[in-house]
Amino acid sequence: MRRKSIGDQELALLQYIAEQGEASVGEVAAGFGEARGLARSTVLTMMERLRAKAYLQRGQGDGGVYRYSTTAQQEDVVRSAVGNFVEKTLQGSVSPFVAWMSQRTEVSDDELAELQALVATLQSKRKES
Repeated sequence: MRRKSIGDQELALLQYIAEQGEASVGEVAAGFGEARGLARSTVLTMMERLRAKAYLQRGQGDGGVYRYSTTAQQEDVVRSAVGNFVEKTLQGSVSPFVAWMSQRTEVSDDELAELQALVATLQSKRKES
């Protein structure tokens, strides 16, 4: 089942909760929302939207306070966000992204090796088809 897309702010909130393991609305509002000028009610709305999109789950914590946790691995969420960006913003073409990457001045050896491995995988898949 394909999930609904999420925005940049939702992705950042989701990553924050993933780093915490689980968190209440109050904890997220204090640790994530305050630094971004977001009211507690805005944080709650974002968390409930992510829950409706099946990115978060809500469980009963101590004292009746809801605790939220992620339902997906962070890599899957980021991969989905990148896929949505390529489809919606770049109209399905990775060429603008590759052009942007080629202009970056700071690419680590590890990143370069990872990119080379991805290209090799793509070439291998292309030969198979």
